[in-house]
Amino acid sequence: MLYLIGSIVLTSYLTLAFKVCERYKVNIFQAIVFNYITCVITGSFVNGSFPVNATVMATPWFKWACVMGVLFVTIFNVIGFTAQKISIAVASVANKLSLIIPVILSVYLYNETVAGWKLAGVILALAAVVLTCYQTKQQEAQKEAGIKKWEYILPFALFIGSGLLDALINHVQKQYVTEENKNAYLISGFLSAAVIGSLLLLIQYSRGRQKFEVKHLLAGIIIGIPNYFSIWCLVRFLKQSPWQSSSSIPVNNMGIVLFSSVVAWLLFKERLSKINWAGIALSLIAIYLIAFGDRI
Repeated sequence: MLYLIGSIVLTSYLTLAFKVCERYKVNIFQAIVFNYITCVITGSFVNGSFPVNATVMATPWFKWACVMGVLFVTIFNVIGFTAQKISIAVASVANKLSLIIPVILSVYLYNETVAGWKLAGVILALAAVVLTCYQTKQQEAQKEAGIKKWEYILPFALFIGSGLLDALINHVQKQYVTEENKNAYLISGFLSAAVIGSLLLLIQYSRGRQKFEVKHLLAGIIIGIPNYFSIWCLVRFLKQSPWQSSSSIPVNNMGIVLFSSVVAWLLFKERLSKINWAGIALSLIAIYLIAFGDRI
């Protein structure tokens, strides 16, 4: 359960950190690129050495690590923009509403079962994230002036991308990840993200569209170390979870929605309506049914 708690707390920290970046006018893209470089360094330190070499590149999972890197860069940017442009709660909810994608794929690919109280929990989870995300007319009026129409597509993009990423991580850890190669796999994914991000950032530097500042680098380091361990905890949790992945992923995701929404309310004074609170309460019931529905 420690790995589950670690995944929930550290992933929630990442979403909350983007709100702090906004306050200090930190460029999100630069922070994200430096974050992935930090992840590679952190992972190499944990591993005891930099594990990516010709042998690793020839493994069947390396291509999936590269795909994971592309998704990392894309999704992290979308999370950052959603948290800043709309709200932390919406970013967390849209991110974790995607739980339905890996659940469906787990049933299809691994013949896992989702029935009875467990199925009821998944349905309640979907209802819970919708209620937590729901914006009253008063809340919409407060934000409407600062939100452009195209920005409303961000939560949808986040839903699709995050669902595919969770499904990919789950598939690779089931098929390829072992105790011996887990760090090499994670570092390869972060390295892919770092290389792609760095190339894009260098192009923007050369064209004068970005300017380096130390605060962007510091933000990347502060985000990067927890980011590495958030994925590390998730992979460990999925590997050792007492539940099927069709239960493990929803429990993890709903925990993140619950934790990040409450912390955003406490620290950033993001207003939650009675409907939002109902969604948070419903998420607790959903987590219980998904995790323990088979025993009821």
